[in-house]
Amino acid sequence: MSDIRVGWIGTGVMGRSMCGHLLKAGYPARVYNRSRAKAKALAAQGAVVCSSPAEVARESDVIFSIVGFPRDVEEVLLGPDGVVQAAAPGSVVVDMTTSEPSLAIRVHAEAGKRGLAALDAPVSGGDLGAREATLAIMVGGEPEVFERVRPLFERMGGNVRLMGGPGAGQHTKMSNQILIAGTMIGVVESLLYARKAGLPLDPVIDVIGSGAAGSWSINNLGRRIAKGDFDPGFFIKHFVKDMGIALAEARAMNLSLPGLALAQQFYVSAQALGLENLGTQGLYKVLERMNGF
Repeated sequence: MSDIRVGWIGTGVMGRSMCGHLLKAGYPARVYNRSRAKAKALAAQGAVVCSSPAEVARESDVIFSIVGFPRDVEEVLLGPDGVVQAAAPGSVVVDMTTSEPSLAIRVHAEAGKRGLAALDAPVSGGDLGAREATLAIMVGGEPEVFERVRPLFERMGGNVRLMGGPGAGQHTKMSNQILIAGTMIGVVESLLYARKAGLPLDPVIDVIGSGAAGSWSINNLGRRIAKGDFDPGFFIKHFVKDMGIALAEARAMNLSLPGLALAQQFYVSAQALGLENLGTQGLYKVLERMNGF
């Protein structure tokens, strides 16, 4: 068993699997989730379930968080019962939520005031990548802190990169989300076209997914669409949040991203239709209705 004590805050679709890999690797873990029932699977693997982020932090050397929205990050890390207030000097705070670069910089600064180190380390790869420990992990922070945490990251992901200083991980994730947003429109329209032409979807994906049009989205989420599986690997409501962050950052940089703005409007339509708790492949249902299927 490792002598590095892990804290984990957020045991949802992604966090449950990610923390599970650390437990299997011999890292003792304390976990917290607002819905305590969602921590049961990790408790069965040997994790200690705590009643607050502060309780997690007090007994942990490296504290990870992966929660829903920037306001949740602020609460669990910077709140009065949060990690930064409770963690011992020398501990490392690692936020893996997709959040605002400016908040990552603030967390880094507040942590430093209390003798803590901080990294922002959002991920890409969805529920499948989390389960199979193949996530891409994009990290912002100091190199020496990154190297300290790297062995833990490598238990969760297959492509772990330090992208720069505080906030750089979040900026990299915004680039990732911008690319996915446009790609998902292409995936959905491609499969709707094939369906309208009377083609079976899986053979279409077999062919186009192996050529120049191939992408993670068509080969993974396209398969789910073909099966009628719209369960979340990544929630629509969280993707809308991410696109909003990217658009706000782009405005601050005086950068025009009209493709992203269009994609966000389609996903806002999904929310308006009550589809916000579906996976991002649920965009198919929006364009399906637009076309009278």
